[in-house]
Amino acid sequence: MEQDLVLLRREGPVSILTFNRPEKLNAWTYPLGDQYFDLLDEADADPEVRAVVVTGAGRGFCSGMDGESLAQSAAGARRTPAKGRRMTHAATFRKPLIGAINGGCAGFGLIQALHCDVRFAAASAVFTTAFVRRGLNAEYGSSWLLPRIIGHGRAMDLLLSGRRFDADEALQMGLVSRVLPNAELLDHAISYARELATCCSPIAMSDAKIQVHADWSGTRIEAEDRAKALGHLPGHRVDFAEGAASLRERRAPAFHPLPAQHDDTDIPIVRSPDPEAP
Repeated sequence: MEQDLVLLRREGPVSILTFNRPEKLNAWTYPLGDQYFDLLDEADADPEVRAVVVTGAGRGFCSGMDGESLAQSAAGARRTPAKGRRMTHAATFRKPLIGAINGGCAGFGLIQALHCDVRFAAASAVFTTAFVRRGLNAEYGSSWLLPRIIGHGRAMDLLLSGRRFDADEALQMGLVSRVLPNAELLDHAISYARELATCCSPIAMSDAKIQVHADWSGTRIEAEDRAKALGHLPGHRVDFAEGAASLRERRAPAFHPLPAQHDDTDIPIVRSPDPEAP
């Protein structure tokens, strides 16, 4: 496997992952994807890591699938990520994933950006779904993600046209949270991630991610009951007590690290409760 396709560095509780094919605008390959997913899995399991920032080396974030990989797929080759993972594996990451979109972000690169929980863009960033212009449909869950992030009408525009749009338009439609000068982007993203890592409960943030995804297709009552069920798990009760104590004592909280991966039995499944129940 090629080496150093994704660079890793640490700043305290924040890991920074950098796609590292700058000569190809960080075009996605399966070896790059496997390294990226491996590093996400390692960060997920490391109690010292509380947030991850992902960005690209050079002028691009990720320009989409590499041309050679596209040609192989068009010829009928079937390739998948290693270790039985999906191409959307980043969606399973339990900790905050912050995108620092520093340049071109297209196709599969846009999908990876969509899997970030919060996205910041450099003023020079340019975006496109691109799929239909390659004879492809809305790939890898983009038809699920985009409407939830920017709304149905805007998602249809971007998916049907495959047109390019700039960082200011991405901000206007809610695809990114802020546009920054190129030189300030990464520092801002790291500072944001550090604040989450320092001030926010890892367990509560992880469960908030579960809630946002699960509650979209449920009812208000189901969302309320899932929140109650999660809030009564032991880790929540400990962190709630610490959060209240730190506020009362006017100090920084000392929240526990995220425990090992949840078993399925740890995640409350909520089904259509009696609407009259308290």
